[in-house]
Parts: sequence; structure tokens; C-alpha cells
Amino acid sequence: MRQKRSPQLSIFHTLAATEIGKELAAISLIIDETPRTLDPIYLDLVGVKQTDNGRTGMTAEQVLRCAILKQYRNLSYEELAFHLVDSKTFRTFARLERVQHPSASTLQENIKSLSEQTWEAVNKALIANASETGTEKGRTVRIDSTAVESDIHHPTDSGLLQDGIRVITRLLIEGERLCSTPGYHFSDHRRVVKKRVLKILNSRKEKVRTSCCKDLLEFAELVMGYGAGAVAILAGFESTDIEQVIRARILVDKLERALDLLSRIMDQTRRRVINGEKVPASEKIVSFFECHSDIIEKGNRETVYGHKVFLTGGESGLILDCLIERGNPADASMFIPLMDRQKEIYGRFPRQVAGDGGFASEANLKAGKAYGIKDIAFAKRRGISVLEMVKSTWVYKKLRNFRAGIEANISVLKRAFGLFRCTWSGWHGFVRYVRSAVVAYNLLVLGRLRPAQA
Repeated sequence: MRQKRSPQLSIFHTLAATEIGKELAAISLIIDETPRTLDPIYLDLVGVKQTDNGRTGMTAEQVLRCAILKQYRNLSYEELAFHLVDSKTFRTFARLERVQHPSASTLQENIKSLSEQTWEAVNKALIANASETGTEKGRTVRIDSTAVESDIHHPTDSGLLQDGIRVITRLLIEGERLCSTPGYHFSDHRRVVKKRVLKILNSRKEKVRTSCCKDLLEFAELVMGYGAGAVAILAGFESTDIEQVIRARILVDKLERALDLLSRIMDQTRRRVINGEKVPASEKIVSFFECHSDIIEKGNRETVYGHKVFLTGGESGLILDCLIERGNPADASMFIPLMDRQKEIYGRFPRQVAGDGGFASEANLKAGKAYGIKDIAFAKRRGISVLEMVKSTWVYKKLRNFRAGIEANISVLKRAFGLFRCTWSGWHGFVRYVRSAVVAYNLLVLGRLRPAQA
């Protein structure tokens, strides 16, 4: 049985009078003031299930509060489960009843159920609350982009080939454990493949590395053959035990996906290492497990394997909008979409916009002015005069300095809220992780602004 809100707490449930306790108390009040944030969460949790029977699960409010705690303190699920048992302050904030002690797996199952659309709706509800209370009107905004890493190791051709061979071999071994053992045959090359990979990493001779890479491709071809043969046999697997049949079908799906990925990795390795061809970034695979990861190159900075995140900030320090894009789009191409999203949030365009130099272009300036934006200040002019962008040099300097503040916001998101590297798997997991971190950050900012307004 699911409920939307937590029952009324005992008068003995109080938050500690510490700095963290005071922040959590302010955040708790903001959540209470925006009950509409619970509606999409409740729908994600119950789906199409009947809600008036079964065990009593975590309420929508408890799931939101636990998710906020996780991101607010940058905790793992195991650490969160421990603190929810050990800390009276955490239990009070999460609105847990005396008999509730959610495990790490329970917390993960509930928090991961929240979709990226739900997190976006929660953030919009918080921004609407800030607008209603006068905390943030969205009249002057600043925009910037940053790269967030996926949870992968540094990609190399040899490492990717090893991952593919290792995964397919493991699936083949799992298939042999089915009752009525399938009649396919294979050899385990993982040990010799590991030796070749270590030789590539440790050798300084190009001929040795190329020779070992050719060996890896040969082993990959053998494993591809084993996998294709296993798929053909497992697809026709029959048994009186329906569970075994289902396991066989799942293995077929996993093998087909792994074989397709390994085939693409082999192709890019041949093109890069054997033929000396330069493979476009859009065609590269950088991870066998997080294959959605993109190659992000920004100026002379270190290459990041993950996704580009565009952030729009306000004068209050709130993140008004968060847009996560596939590929590596140029900042300039995202200026108009970001402004359109501001109109969707506030029903109007901002009056002043400060952007990084990457957003600067004549086309963006003209489009912004056509939208009715009075002042548009790009950090780098790129041939555009100051008076074309804003009404005076003083306004330009003021907006340029204002833009620099979003760098501090991004720094806090990365250092304190775990946005340096996403630890959730898959594209949808990546988006949910980033959006949940932004929601937790905004709640903290709103909580800290509340005493100043009192």
C-alpha cells in the first residue's frame, strides 16, 4: 500500500540545532510548502498498480526526502541506509516511522523509480515557489555549460576489446549452467587476452603493441564465432521448466547486444590501429558498459567521457534550468533553445542574459533581441561591439561579472553534490542523477536564503 504523504510525526521528532540540522529544517519547510512536487513522484512509484492492498511501502514524500539526503550529503545507498538508522536528525527529516528502517536495496529501488521528467517537474515546482515568494524572478539570468563524466575507466582499444571478450565469455559460461545444457562449445581466452593487454600497456615499442592488438582482434573474432553459435542454439532452447526458458531468452538478448558492441569496437580498432585512420568522435565507442557516453572536448582542457550539461542560473544562485544533450553540441547552437526553455518556465523571456564566450554569435544576438531581451552580454565579444549587446559599457561589465558567478555554482555542484562524475548507469540514469543533484542544490540554496528573508 502506497501513500503520497507521510503521517504526522511525533512531537519528539526534532531536528538537531546544528548547522546541518538547521539547513535540513529549512529544506523541510520548503518541501512542505510545495506539495505538488509529490504528485509525479507518487505516479512513478505506483505506476498502474493497485494501491489499496499489499505491504505499506515508503511514501512519495519519504522517497523524495531520502533522495534529497543522498545528494545533499553525497552518500552511497549503503551510507544513506546507515545514517537513516543511526541519525535521529536524518530520520526526522526523512519522516520515517519508528518501525521503518529501509535497506540500501529498498532505497535504491525507490529512488531509481523516479524518472527524469519527474525530477524536472520537481525542479520547476521549486522555481515556481521561488518566483511566488519573490526569491527569484528570472529577470536576469546567466548561462554556461560543463561536462559531467560517466562512471567508466579511461578508454583504450585494447581495454574495450578485453571488456567485450570478458563479457561474452561470462555469458557463455552462464548459459552452460542451464538445465539441459545447450550444445554449443567455446574456449575461455580471458587469461591470454589479459596478458596481451598488459603487454600493450607496458611496451614502448610500436611494433609490439600493434602485434598484440592484432592478436586481440583474432581472439575477438573467435569469441564472436562462439557467441553467434550460442545465440542460434539458445534461441531454440526448450525445457519443461519455464524459468530456464526465460533465462535462455534473456541470455540471447544480452549476447546479441554484446556481439553488436564488440563488432563495432573491432571495426574502430582496425580503422584506428591497423589502418591508421582517424575515426570521428561521433562514431567511437568509449565504454562497453556505458556506451551512451560521448567524447567532450572543450578548448585545451582535458577530454571528458560523459555528457555536456547546460545550466541556467539566476541572481539568487538557483539553477533555473538544466539541459543535458547527447553528442558534443557547440555552446552557440544552444543559446536559442535555452532562452525558449526560460519562456516555458516563466511565461516570458528574461530581461538580461549573461553568457559564456562560447555562446557569442551575431545570429544569437539578433535572435535574443528579437525575443525582447534588452541586454545580452557575452564574455567574449567575437567581433560584436559592446553597444550592440547592451546599452552601456557599465551594464556590460556588470553582466560579465555576474556571469562569472555561475562558475562558483558549478563548482559547488561538482564538489559537494557529486556532479563531477555520474555514478548511475545508463543514459536515463545519467539524466536522473544530474537532475536530482540540481534539485538538492536548489533546495539547499532556498533553505539558506530563507533566514536572510525573515
